[in-house]
Amino acid sequence: MPVPSYAQLQWQLAEMALFIHFGPNTFTDSEWGTGHADPAVFAPSALDAGQWARVAAEGGFGRVVLTAKHHDGFCLWPSALTDYSVATSPWRNGAGDVVGELSAAVRAEGIGLGLYLSPWDRHEPVYGDTVAYNEQYMGQMTELLTRYGDVEEVWLDGAKGDDREMDYMFVAWFALIHQLQRRVVIFSDDGPDARWVGNEAGAAGLTCWSPFNKSGMTIGGIVTEYSSSGDPFGEDWIPAECDVSIRPGWFWHASKKPKSATTLLDIYYKSVGRNCLLILNVPPNSSGLISDEDTQVLQEFTEIRQIIFSQNSAANATVSASSVRGGLESLQFAPSNSLRDGIYSYWAPQEGQTSWEMLFDLKQSTSFNLVQLQEPIQMGQRVVEFHVDILVGELWQTILEGTTIGYKRLLQFPVVEARYLKLCVDSARADPLIAFFGVFMDPFSIIYSVDHDDKPSHTNSSEVIMLRTDHAAGNKSTATM
Repeated sequence: MPVPSYAQLQWQLAEMALFIHFGPNTFTDSEWGTGHADPAVFAPSALDAGQWARVAAEGGFGRVVLTAKHHDGFCLWPSALTDYSVATSPWRNGAGDVVGELSAAVRAEGIGLGLYLSPWDRHEPVYGDTVAYNEQYMGQMTELLTRYGDVEEVWLDGAKGDDREMDYMFVAWFALIHQLQRRVVIFSDDGPDARWVGNEAGAAGLTCWSPFNKSGMTIGGIVTEYSSSGDPFGEDWIPAECDVSIRPGWFWHASKKPKSATTLLDIYYKSVGRNCLLILNVPPNSSGLISDEDTQVLQEFTEIRQIIFSQNSAANATVSASSVRGGLESLQFAPSNSLRDGIYSYWAPQEGQTSWEMLFDLKQSTSFNLVQLQEPIQMGQRVVEFHVDILVGELWQTILEGTTIGYKRLLQFPVVEARYLKLCVDSARADPLIAFFGVFMDPFSIIYSVDHDDKPSHTNSSEVIMLRTDHAAGNKSTATM
């Protein structure tokens, strides 16, 4: 099975990135600039990249990705390859460098830098001349990747427009980017390091594999369902990234308002909680600052996540398993490893098994509506199907079923109360490995039904799912407990 590179692993561990769309569009109340706006319109009165970086760091975002150049062709750094940049604007008397200021700011906050360089350039005269424009584009990419230190992510798309024919030499671009930044992750529809999830709603499929076959895909010609769900038999490790904006549109507009914190929480569950990275766009306003109403929402989003995930009811649980690699006394692969935060310790079963169970005793009856699961993805993604049961009287009752875990899976369901839980892995591509099992109460979300992975519902949507019952006395794992 494919496994992540060092750069891909660090990228996924960050969980979230902050996207910054900023440029002439911010001042012209537009989304796609024509490339003909006077550089003089770019005149933020109070631009503070330090504020952007603080907002990101305080919100738990691992990096900031900036639109160094959008489709209008205006460059937020003084590029030697165009006169359409901050150097010909009145901002900082033509001596400003947004990329440079942000680069210094994110490093001061201990987070990473990412850059978007639009392939489509509506200002550049040579756009349409394939060789000349690709040379110009690679020249600008070289400027960005050699002037500003480490760049953790280069964000690309296949955007094209107008009537001019244009071929992008993506293979050459990718080679150059990896040559100049050895630990970078390149995002595009087709990878090579991270893929687009296929929508701009910030939501992955209920089934989401990081393995993928990039050989059958082209940038700008995706198959949405395939991009959303990945491929259990994929030969390439290309995890999905979910992009969404906090506001309607990607650039700031005075008439638009941000999403609520609970809406962001729902997006978090459907992106990070489905084995993806969430890149949330938070566009600065025309003064050059992230608006107060946006920062307030982000603060609330951070606070409610802290409230939910600071109380793990399984943290002090007693854990047993149907088998343990190396024997029941083995500490290296003990079931209790699944109670530790992170993915670098894990439970592993004996080899050659066909079903796998873990039993959790929470020590007391507890109410909860959220389960978190993680696989040690440095060993690949293995789990195909699983379900979680609770013990009610003498019967095991299934509260959720799922497909794929990956780096992180967050599963919501109506509130239940139980002391004993059982995680059952029903199918796996190799011996399943479980790095984390957590039990939480989310008081902010109202859950009426359980999401199913393309399976028919067995009950009415307003009822707690209880799909399967087994007598505890006849269950070997329960008897052991």
